[in-house]
Amino acid sequence: MQNFAFQSAVVEPESPGSARYCVFYGRELLLDFRSQEPCLLDASLVKFLAPAPRTRLFLGYWHDTPCYALELDTATPLDAPELKPGSLYHLLGRVDDALFALAGNAQQLLAWARDNQFCGRCGDAMDFHGSERARVCAPCESSIYPSIAPCIITLVRRGQDLLLARNANFPGEMFSTLAGFIEVGESVEDCLRREVKEEVGVEVGELQYFNSQPWPFPNQLMLGFFAEYTGGEIVCEDDEIAEAHWFRPNDLPTIPPRHSIAGQLIRHHVAQCGI
Repeated sequence: MQNFAFQSAVVEPESPGSARYCVFYGRELLLDFRSQEPCLLDASLVKFLAPAPRTRLFLGYWHDTPCYALELDTATPLDAPELKPGSLYHLLGRVDDALFALAGNAQQLLAWARDNQFCGRCGDAMDFHGSERARVCAPCESSIYPSIAPCIITLVRRGQDLLLARNANFPGEMFSTLAGFIEVGESVEDCLRREVKEEVGVEVGELQYFNSQPWPFPNQLMLGFFAEYTGGEIVCEDDEIAEAHWFRPNDLPTIPPRHSIAGQLIRHHVAQCGI
């Protein structure tokens, strides 16, 4: 076993025993907030709740216990008042990173299974591969693997100052780092410089890799960087950025929580400034 609480795997055990389950009622995650692991339901409850789930996928192991993702048909009434339909957002900051990763894996794999029931090349039904995380089409031999969308996320720095922006498409007054999707044929570095220029009009030079974070909203992989400002005045892209400003590390606006990579980038820089 790896030194992580959650270990992804494809081939399920012959006897799952006391397995645990991430259960989705349609697109909503069923949560039991009486538990310290609210997104993991015990086999006894699931047997009563979902004798015939629409989809059942093996995820891997949580502390050596087999875990599965289930999707229930919403046509079946939900008879479990102790469970609250919610989403991954309800888990942010309430569970550790490994458990959040497990729930994120469940959501993304169920969506992948749902969206790839039929072959995009010939239209025939797709089957699950026996030993790989893939769906395969027997007639035309095509394969579909779960996909991720790589994104850059960067904190632009000018000495101790931080460039933070407020997204035009999100309510509230939170300011955050800049982010964007990597396009086909584009390097990570080229994407970062393009996104910064497009979103706020400034140019950056030296880049420093910080960390990465899977972000299942819906399927991003965030690649975090610090970028050093080299020139230009802030000019916001109206469709995405409501406003952007330089901030001093001891006078910050509302920023993302520390469990997000944006929050980690900002807090790391502030700590480096000795504040």
